[in-house]
Amino acid sequence: MEDVALVNRSQVTLSSLVALSSESRRCQKRCLRELEMNSSQLAQMIDHTRLAPDTTVQDVHILCEEAVQHGFASVCIPPCYVEEAARMLAEELPLVCTVVGFPLGGSRSSVKAMEATMAVEDGATEIDMVMAIGLFKSGAYKSVTKDIQTVVQACENGALVKVILECVLLTEQEKRIACLLARDAGAAYVKTSTGFASGGATEADVSLMRNTVGRDLGIKAAGGIRTGTSALAMVRAGADRIGASASLAIIQEMD
Repeated sequence: MEDVALVNRSQVTLSSLVALSSESRRCQKRCLRELEMNSSQLAQMIDHTRLAPDTTVQDVHILCEEAVQHGFASVCIPPCYVEEAARMLAEELPLVCTVVGFPLGGSRSSVKAMEATMAVEDGATEIDMVMAIGLFKSGAYKSVTKDIQTVVQACENGALVKVILECVLLTEQEKRIACLLARDAGAAYVKTSTGFASGGATEADVSLMRNTVGRDLGIKAAGGIRTGTSALAMVRAGADRIGASASLAIIQEMD
């Protein structure tokens, strides 16, 4: 009898999972209709990302091929692979994005500027820099603004700059202040997270960031976005760009 009960419970659980999966797909389609967005349009908002420490040149080749195939906005890769990615995508639509001061943000401004300059020379057109988080938490707002300005100036006429705030480490008030500092320093976007801290993007953070900057800056949601449902939630909250290593899974859910 116990075995029968176990089988019945397993069948119920499986049926529930199938039902949930079907409902999730229906929800995603409703969300797409509400946003007037199809899967191809969502793909154009995604930075197809591979920043793991064990990323190989073969991984970057695959990433670039996938970005072209699915029409992602960019590939976001470690600086050492920018030149190779730029070569592969020279005649293609996806952009080349890389990171500066990553993932801690504690490098000196001159070092961040040098990283940015070299990345642009190698072919990067978007730079995701980590804010000087420790200085910011110390209240050294002028130094943080100057840090961002230094990178923006290094990228002038070559690449736009997204400033990673690492929202999980900040209070709500600090998130607002950080957004305004990035805006005043000339950044093009503010970004939620590196994906390497204890938390990633949340709808609440994206909404707060959008409410703070209005349409003056773009918002990039990144960190822990692994499903179509979560990606769409970030867009509804105000994100213009999604950073994800699970880009294929996100798009496949939309089909």
